[in-house]
Amino acid sequence: MPNPTLDWSQCPAVESIPGKVSGAWVFRGTRMPVQTVFENLEAGMSLSEITEVFDVTADEVRAALHFATQSLDKPPAFS
Repeated sequence: MPNPTLDWSQCPAVESIPGKVSGAWVFRGTRMPVQTVFENLEAGMSLSEITEVFDVTADEVRAALHFATQSLDKPPAFS
């Protein structure tokens, strides 16, 4: 699942609009929640299965995965 502290506003493939899917992070121009992709990958679906079943492209999914992966390299911010 996506990291809840991840700043998805920095990922160009996704957007969050109040009132659209309850403000969840979705793939830009869709109603497809990013979390759904992560849940289905975790459940064993392949990238091609996800793009066949859901309204997302392989490039969009790769962009979200790349963004999440890159965030793992960053040290946590402590206040």
